[in-house]
Amino acid sequence: MNLRRLYDRCLTWMQKPGGAWVLFGVAVVESSVFPIPPDLFLMALGIAAPARVFRYALICAVGSVLGGMIGYGLGFFFMEAIGRQILTWYGLTDHYAAAQGLYRQYDAWAVAAAGFTPLPYKLFTLTAGAFEINFATFCLASLLSRAGRFFLVAAFIYKFGAPIRAFIERYFNLLTIVFLILLVGGYLLIKAVF
Repeated sequence: MNLRRLYDRCLTWMQKPGGAWVLFGVAVVESSVFPIPPDLFLMALGIAAPARVFRYALICAVGSVLGGMIGYGLGFFFMEAIGRQILTWYGLTDHYAAAQGLYRQYDAWAVAAAGFTPLPYKLFTLTAGAFEINFATFCLASLLSRAGRFFLVAAFIYKFGAPIRAFIERYFNLLTIVFLILLVGGYLLIKAVF
C-alpha cells in the first residue's frame, strides 16, 4: 500500500464518529513506527470542526507522548531485535550515531528539537531508550515539544481556518526551523546569563 492511499484511508476514518480515536491511534504509532505525521490528521479534523481543534491537539499530544514512551521502551529493551529494524525500514540507520552525539551534547534538547521539528521523532524515541536517556526528562521534553507543535497548528487553524492548511503544509519546515532557532537562541541566552 502506498502512503497516499494510507493517508486517504486514514482521512476517511477520521470523518467517522470515532475520528478522535483514530487521531489518537495515529499519534501513538507515528512516534515509533507509522510513516505519516499526525499533523495532517489534526488539520483535517480541526478544519472540519474548528471549535474542537484544541481538543484534537491535546489528543495528538497525549497520543504522541504515549507513543514516544513506547518507542523509548522498544529502544531500551529491544533495540537490537526491533529498534534497528524500524530504523532500517525508514533508512535512518546512518543517523543512529549522529543521534547519540546529539544526546551527548544536548541531552533532552535533542528530544525537544525532534519532537517539534520535522526531524524524525521516531529515531529519537528509539535512540533515547537505547542510549538510556533519563526517562522523566525524555517524557517532559516530549510533552513540551509535541504539545507545542500540535497546539501551534491548532492555533493557526482556529485563527485562520481552512486557508491556513495550505500555508502550514507549504511552509511547515521553514516555520519549525525558525522556531528551533528561537528555541536554541533562548537556551543559549539563558545559559549565558545564568
